[in-house]
Formats: sequence, structure tokens, C-alpha cells
Amino acid sequence: MRQLYAFLAACLCSGAAAAQAYQPDFDPSRLKGPAAGPANEVMVLGTSHLGQLPKHFDPVKLRPVEDRLADWRPDGIAVEALSGMQCDHMRRYPARYAESIETYCWDPAPAQATTGLDVPAATAQAEQMLGAWPANPSASQRRRLAALFLAGGERTSALVQWLRLPQAERRAGDGLDATLAAFLDKLRVQQNERYLLAARLAARLGHEQVFPMDDHTADRPSTDRKAAGDAMAKAWDTPALKRRLDAIKALEEQVGSAEGVLALYRADNAPGVTKLAFDTDFGAALEEPSPRRFGRRYVGYWETRNLRMAGNIRDVLAGRPGMRMLVIVGASHKGYLEAYLHQMHDVRIVDAATLLR
Repeated sequence: MRQLYAFLAACLCSGAAAAQAYQPDFDPSRLKGPAAGPANEVMVLGTSHLGQLPKHFDPVKLRPVEDRLADWRPDGIAVEALSGMQCDHMRRYPARYAESIETYCWDPAPAQATTGLDVPAATAQAEQMLGAWPANPSASQRRRLAALFLAGGERTSALVQWLRLPQAERRAGDGLDATLAAFLDKLRVQQNERYLLAARLAARLGHEQVFPMDDHTADRPSTDRKAAGDAMAKAWDTPALKRRLDAIKALEEQVGSAEGVLALYRADNAPGVTKLAFDTDFGAALEEPSPRRFGRRYVGYWETRNLRMAGNIRDVLAGRPGMRMLVIVGASHKGYLEAYLHQMHDVRIVDAATLLR
């Protein structure tokens, strides 16, 4: 019997060693194409969330960053936002997603009341309009498309249409009532990178929409929020994280000037920034030792979210082969999205740091 146990133990150890040593022989990133025709180019711009910056941040100081991005001339811009269709899906599963809906989903009910369309119907009509979009659309057509975007839960794309209207035409009509028109005016100055940077840049470049690429379908309600919070706080309580947060705070204190804002974006897109985030956040969570493995659950959620974000970006690129795509996303996502998208056969990653010099 003792010999049998020894044999089984040896087999288990051998199997574990083999699993650790095995390396897949297929690497999609090494098989790039096409041989003829343009590849897709993707630039991932890591950003601090503008709504969390100090009060002395002045949105006008974003202009040097916007100018550099405009010089690259992307064909499309993707943003860290949930699509209206994903929010519609999540609303059908409130037992799991109630908190995520409240946090990440805008209620399109006011726009649905004026258009008479729910999210799927409004989305379908918006896509139909864009499919037959004229070279010189009328102000009425832009207002109608903005109303459809709002009814479909796509605030940022609605703002792009609003910004493309002459000032005198930014008014109620064509599905926009006075309340929705006032909402878009407020959205125009809201301190969020989706509106102050992505929507403005899209309008400046003549785009008709932006592409929401965030994903929260991996969200789950916590079964023991206090235990999870205590375990994660302990895992993150390190001198390295404190140094990282102090460095971020020092950069954010400089955002009252254009040079300070540019310095912040340079830091968010510098080599090694995601590795530092891993060491102080996800890597620390990976080694969190609680019996319920709260840290491993957090890392699993984080990787799933980033994989689905990359999938949403890839889906847009698949519809327009040869596209140049700018992705504006929280800085901690940057390295993950670049690594995942680099695996795609006809995607080339462009270094944002070079553009920000």
C-alpha cells in the first residue's frame, strides 16, 4: 500500500511539473497579416479619470493632448463606457446586476418617452440612419440621430452629434425635447474623459459616433462584502502601493496647467505603468491568502473584464478592416488591452507614449 501511495504521489508531482512546463505551440501574435492591404492600427491611451482630479483642473488644459491625438487622425474612437445594449441586457437580470446598473448605466427613459422607442429599437434605427448617412446631413437629421442615441443609451455618441451642430441649431426638436437638449448642454462640460476628450475629438475629426467598449457582465454581488474588503485591504497595504499613490497624487496636483496635464498623460502611458499596477494591485491580490480566495476572484473578474473589452474593440475593427482606432481607457487597463489585442492577427499596436512627447 505504501508503494502505491508513493507511486500515485510521483504521478501527481510529475503531472504538475508537466503542466507548469508546457508551453502552447501556437502564438497568434506571431502570425500577422494581411500580406496585402492595411492592417488595423490601435492606440490605447491610458488616462486618469478626469472626474477624480483636483478642483483646480481646467478642461481647457486638455487641448495639447487633444491636438496630439488629432494629429494621429484615428478613424474611430472607443471609450470606457457600457453600451446601451449591454445595460439593457443587464436590466433583465437585476438579481445579479442591480448595483452595476445603478453605477454604470444611464436611464434612457426620458429619451424613450420622446421617441417612443426602447433600447433595441432605437439602436436599430440609429444604425439604419448611419447606414444611409449623407455627406452633408441637415441639422434636423443630427438632432434626430442624437435623440436615437439617447434612447439607445449612448450618451457620448449623442453628444458627438450635438457638438457637430452649429450653436444656433443646438435646440429642441426632432425627438429632442427641451429637457434632453439641456441635458446634452450639461454633458458637454461634465468632467469626464468621454465627453471632454473623446466626444470633442470625434466631433473635431468629423466622426458621427464613438464606440462604447467597457464590459461589466463579469460583475457579481458580493456575498460577504466586509470579509472581502478586509482581505483585499490587507493585501494592498504595502509600501509600494503607498509610493505609487503618492506619485500619482503629485502629478495630479499639477493639472492646473497644460504642461501638468500633459505630464500626467505621459506618466499614464509610460513604459512599465501596467507592471507597476500589477505589482501593487492585481499581483498583490493574486497572492492574497484568505481561505475563500477573495484576491483570486478579484483577479479573475479583472481579467475577464479586460478580455471582453478587447473583444468589443476587436468587433468594431472586424466591421471596418484597415481601421485606425484610438481607445481611451483608465490607465490600469492599458497594458492588458494592448497585450490582448496584440494577439489578433491583423492588429498592430501603436505606442501612445511616442505621440505624447
